[in-house]
Amino acid sequence: MAGITDGTFCKKMSKYGFDMVTIGGYNVDKETINAGQSIIRRGRPEFDIKEENITSTIKRESTIIKDEWEGKVSVNLRSTSPDQVIEISKINEIDVVEINAHCRQPEITDIGCGQALLHDIEKLHDFTRNVVKRAQSKVSVKIRANIENVDDIEISKVIEEAGADYLHVDAMKPGFNHADLNIIKKIKENTEIFLIGNNSIRDLKSAQDMIYAGADGISLARAAMNGRLSFDLSLV
Repeated sequence: MAGITDGTFCKKMSKYGFDMVTIGGYNVDKETINAGQSIIRRGRPEFDIKEENITSTIKRESTIIKDEWEGKVSVNLRSTSPDQVIEISKINEIDVVEINAHCRQPEITDIGCGQALLHDIEKLHDFTRNVVKRAQSKVSVKIRANIENVDDIEISKVIEEAGADYLHVDAMKPGFNHADLNIIKKIKENTEIFLIGNNSIRDLKSAQDMIYAGADGISLARAAMNGRLSFDLSLV
Protein backbone atom coordinates (compact mmCIF):
# COMPACT_ATOMS: atom_id res chain seq x y z
CA MET A 1 0.00 0.00 0.00
CA ALA A 2 1.30 3.41 -0.94
CA GLY A 3 3.21 5.12 1.83
CA ILE A 4 3.39 1.98 3.97
CA THR A 5 5.15 -0.96 2.31
CA ASP A 6 8.74 0.19 2.49
CA GLY A 7 11.89 -1.85 3.10
CA THR A 8 11.63 -1.92 6.88
CA PHE A 9 8.03 -3.10 6.82
CA CYS A 10 8.70 -5.77 4.20
CA LYS A 11 11.80 -7.07 5.98
CA LYS A 12 9.74 -7.50 9.13
CA MET A 13 7.16 -9.51 7.18
CA SER A 14 9.70 -11.68 5.34
CA LYS A 15 10.14 -13.92 8.39
CA TYR A 16 6.56 -15.18 8.01
CA GLY A 17 7.44 -17.42 5.07
CA PHE A 18 6.87 -15.21 2.05
CA ASP A 19 9.06 -15.97 -0.96
CA MET A 20 8.58 -12.48 -2.40
CA VAL A 21 7.77 -9.11 -0.87
CA THR A 22 6.69 -5.99 -2.74
CA ILE A 23 7.66 -2.43 -1.91
CA GLY A 24 5.65 0.51 -3.18
CA GLY A 25 3.63 1.57 -4.98
CA TYR A 26 5.98 4.33 -6.04
CA ASN A 27 5.27 7.22 -8.37
CA VAL A 28 8.40 7.28 -10.50
CA ASP A 29 8.15 10.03 -13.12
CA LYS A 30 7.25 13.72 -13.07
CA GLU A 31 3.60 13.21 -13.99
CA THR A 32 2.87 10.53 -11.40
CA ILE A 33 4.87 12.33 -8.72
CA ASN A 34 2.81 15.46 -9.29
CA ALA A 35 -0.35 13.35 -9.10
CA GLY A 36 0.90 11.84 -5.86
CA GLN A 37 1.38 15.31 -4.40
CA SER A 38 -2.29 16.05 -5.14
CA ILE A 39 -3.31 12.82 -3.42
CA ILE A 40 -1.25 13.73 -0.35
CA ARG A 41 -2.90 17.15 -0.17
CA ARG A 42 -6.32 15.54 0.17
CA GLY A 43 -5.11 13.37 3.03
CA ARG A 44 -4.30 9.96 1.54
CA PRO A 45 -0.88 8.45 2.40
CA GLU A 46 1.64 8.31 -0.43
CA PHE A 47 5.39 7.91 -0.71
CA ASP A 48 6.65 11.49 -1.04
CA ILE A 49 9.91 11.20 -3.01
CA LYS A 50 11.49 13.68 -5.40
CA GLU A 51 12.05 12.49 -8.95
CA GLU A 52 15.83 12.70 -8.67
CA ASN A 53 15.77 10.51 -5.55
CA ILE A 54 13.52 7.71 -6.79
CA THR A 55 16.18 5.24 -7.95
CA SER A 56 18.42 5.72 -4.91
CA THR A 57 15.45 5.41 -2.56
CA ILE A 58 14.25 2.16 -4.11
CA LYS A 59 17.79 0.79 -4.03
CA ARG A 60 18.07 1.67 -0.34
CA GLU A 61 14.72 0.12 0.56
CA SER A 62 15.38 -3.08 -1.40
CA THR A 63 18.83 -3.41 0.18
CA ILE A 64 17.23 -3.28 3.64
CA ILE A 65 15.13 -6.32 2.70
CA LYS A 66 17.91 -8.27 1.03
CA ASP A 67 20.12 -8.00 4.12
CA GLU A 68 20.09 -11.55 5.55
CA TRP A 69 17.10 -12.64 3.44
CA GLU A 70 17.20 -14.69 0.22
CA GLY A 71 13.69 -14.10 -1.08
CA LYS A 72 12.67 -11.97 -4.06
CA VAL A 73 11.99 -8.25 -3.95
CA SER A 74 9.34 -6.80 -6.22
CA VAL A 75 8.60 -3.10 -6.64
CA ASN A 76 5.21 -1.77 -7.70
CA LEU A 77 5.55 1.26 -9.98
CA ARG A 78 3.27 3.92 -11.43
CA SER A 79 4.65 5.63 -14.52
CA THR A 80 3.33 7.30 -17.65
CA SER A 81 6.02 5.60 -19.77
CA PRO A 82 8.12 2.42 -19.59
CA ASP A 83 11.46 4.23 -19.36
CA GLN A 84 11.64 4.79 -15.61
CA VAL A 85 10.30 1.30 -14.92
CA ILE A 86 13.12 -0.09 -17.06
CA GLU A 87 15.65 2.09 -15.26
CA ILE A 88 14.55 0.76 -11.88
CA SER A 89 14.81 -2.82 -13.17
CA LYS A 90 18.57 -2.26 -13.35
CA ILE A 91 18.86 -2.08 -9.56
CA ASN A 92 20.69 -5.26 -8.52
CA GLU A 93 18.49 -5.87 -5.49
CA ILE A 94 15.25 -5.75 -7.50
CA ASP A 95 14.05 -9.12 -8.80
CA VAL A 96 10.70 -8.02 -10.24
CA VAL A 97 9.33 -4.71 -11.49
CA GLU A 98 5.54 -4.57 -11.30
CA ILE A 99 3.61 -2.33 -13.67
CA ASN A 100 0.73 -0.78 -11.76
CA ALA A 101 -2.45 -1.09 -13.85
CA HIS A 102 -4.42 -1.22 -10.62
CA CYS A 103 -4.47 2.15 -8.83
CA ARG A 104 -7.89 3.80 -9.02
CA GLN A 105 -7.04 7.17 -7.47
CA PRO A 106 -8.45 9.77 -9.92
CA GLU A 107 -5.24 11.80 -9.94
CA ILE A 108 -3.44 8.71 -11.31
CA THR A 109 -6.13 7.55 -13.75
CA ASP A 110 -6.59 11.07 -15.13
CA ILE A 111 -3.03 10.93 -16.53
CA GLY A 112 -3.56 7.51 -18.12
CA CYS A 113 -1.89 5.43 -15.41
CA GLY A 114 -3.04 2.76 -13.00
CA GLN A 115 -6.47 1.38 -13.69
CA ALA A 116 -6.81 3.63 -16.76
CA LEU A 117 -4.48 1.26 -18.61
CA LEU A 118 -7.22 -1.38 -18.51
CA HIS A 119 -9.32 0.80 -20.79
CA ASP A 120 -6.56 1.08 -23.41
CA ILE A 121 -5.53 -2.46 -24.34
CA GLU A 122 -3.09 -1.40 -27.05
CA LYS A 123 -1.27 0.95 -24.67
CA LEU A 124 -1.19 -1.69 -21.94
CA HIS A 125 0.27 -4.24 -24.35
CA ASP A 126 2.88 -1.88 -25.76
CA PHE A 127 3.86 -0.60 -22.30
CA THR A 128 4.25 -4.13 -20.95
CA ARG A 129 6.05 -5.40 -24.04
CA ASN A 130 8.50 -2.51 -23.94
CA VAL A 131 9.34 -3.20 -20.30
CA VAL A 132 9.66 -6.95 -20.90
CA LYS A 133 12.05 -6.44 -23.81
CA ARG A 134 14.32 -3.99 -22.02
CA ALA A 135 14.06 -4.78 -18.31
CA GLN A 136 16.90 -6.42 -16.43
CA SER A 137 14.51 -8.11 -14.02
CA LYS A 138 11.33 -10.13 -14.30
CA VAL A 139 8.10 -8.27 -14.97
CA SER A 140 4.72 -8.38 -13.27
CA VAL A 141 1.52 -6.52 -14.08
CA LYS A 142 -1.03 -5.83 -11.36
CA ILE A 143 -4.65 -5.37 -12.45
CA ARG A 144 -8.01 -4.89 -10.77
CA ALA A 145 -10.82 -7.25 -11.81
CA ASN A 146 -14.47 -6.49 -12.47
CA ILE A 147 -14.03 -2.96 -13.77
CA GLU A 148 -16.95 -1.72 -15.85
CA ASN A 149 -16.41 -2.13 -19.60
CA VAL A 150 -13.21 -4.12 -19.11
CA ASP A 151 -12.88 -7.74 -20.28
CA ASP A 152 -10.69 -9.39 -17.64
CA ILE A 153 -9.90 -12.40 -19.81
CA GLU A 154 -8.89 -10.26 -22.77
CA ILE A 155 -6.69 -8.11 -20.53
CA SER A 156 -5.04 -11.19 -19.04
CA LYS A 157 -4.32 -12.63 -22.48
CA VAL A 158 -2.84 -9.32 -23.66
CA ILE A 159 -0.50 -9.20 -20.66
CA GLU A 160 0.54 -12.82 -21.23
CA GLU A 161 1.13 -12.21 -24.94
CA ALA A 162 3.26 -9.18 -24.10
CA GLY A 163 5.59 -11.52 -22.23
CA ALA A 164 5.04 -10.64 -18.56
CA ASP A 165 6.28 -13.21 -16.06
CA TYR A 166 3.50 -12.64 -13.53
CA LEU A 167 -0.11 -11.50 -13.59
CA HIS A 168 -1.16 -10.09 -10.21
CA VAL A 169 -4.97 -9.91 -9.96
CA ASP A 170 -6.91 -8.00 -7.34
CA ALA A 171 -10.04 -10.15 -7.58
CA MET A 172 -12.27 -7.37 -6.32
CA LYS A 173 -15.98 -8.17 -6.28
CA PRO A 174 -17.95 -4.93 -5.96
CA GLY A 175 -20.54 -5.05 -3.21
CA PHE A 176 -19.01 -8.08 -1.49
CA ASN A 177 -16.42 -8.46 1.27
CA HIS A 178 -14.78 -11.47 -0.35
CA ALA A 179 -12.75 -12.09 -3.48
CA ASP A 180 -14.25 -13.09 -6.81
CA LEU A 181 -12.77 -16.58 -7.00
CA ASN A 182 -14.65 -17.27 -10.22
CA ILE A 183 -12.63 -14.66 -12.12
CA ILE A 184 -9.43 -16.26 -10.85
CA LYS A 185 -10.71 -19.61 -12.14
CA LYS A 186 -11.60 -18.14 -15.54
CA ILE A 187 -8.25 -16.39 -15.97
CA LYS A 188 -6.43 -19.60 -15.07
CA GLU A 189 -8.47 -21.55 -17.60
CA ASN A 190 -7.63 -19.08 -20.36
CA THR A 191 -3.94 -18.32 -19.74
CA GLU A 192 -0.72 -20.05 -18.73
CA ILE A 193 0.92 -17.06 -17.03
CA PHE A 194 1.93 -17.35 -13.36
CA LEU A 195 -1.18 -16.05 -11.62
CA ILE A 196 -1.01 -14.26 -8.27
CA GLY A 197 -4.38 -13.93 -6.52
CA ASN A 198 -5.14 -11.01 -4.26
CA ASN A 199 -8.11 -9.64 -2.31
CA SER A 200 -9.71 -10.45 1.04
CA ILE A 201 -7.08 -12.98 2.11
CA ARG A 202 -7.46 -12.79 5.87
CA ASP A 203 -6.81 -16.29 7.13
CA LEU A 204 -5.76 -19.80 6.12
CA LYS A 205 -9.12 -20.69 4.55
CA SER A 206 -9.30 -17.62 2.31
CA ALA A 207 -5.70 -18.20 1.24
CA GLN A 208 -6.40 -21.83 0.40
CA ASP A 209 -9.60 -20.89 -1.44
CA MET A 210 -7.57 -18.59 -3.69
CA ILE A 211 -5.15 -21.40 -4.52
CA TYR A 212 -7.96 -23.89 -5.10
CA ALA A 213 -9.57 -21.41 -7.50
CA GLY A 214 -6.46 -21.57 -9.67
CA ALA A 215 -3.97 -19.00 -8.39
CA ASP A 216 -0.34 -20.13 -8.50
CA GLY A 217 0.45 -17.83 -5.60
CA ILE A 218 -1.26 -15.38 -3.27
CA SER A 219 -0.54 -11.86 -2.17
CA LEU A 220 -1.88 -10.00 0.82
CA ALA A 221 -1.47 -6.63 2.45
CA ARG A 222 -4.25 -5.66 4.84
CA ALA A 223 -4.03 -8.93 6.79
CA ALA A 224 -0.42 -8.06 7.57
CA MET A 225 -0.65 -4.31 8.11
CA ASN A 226 -0.21 -4.68 11.87
CA GLY A 227 3.19 -6.23 11.20
CA ARG A 228 2.12 -9.80 11.95
CA LEU A 229 0.47 -12.69 10.12
CA SER A 230 -2.14 -14.78 11.91
CA PHE A 231 -1.73 -17.99 9.90
CA ASP A 232 1.04 -20.29 8.68
CA LEU A 233 1.86 -19.74 5.01
CA SER A 234 3.39 -23.22 4.75
CA LEU A 235 -0.12 -24.66 5.15
CA VAL A 236 -1.54 -22.77 2.16
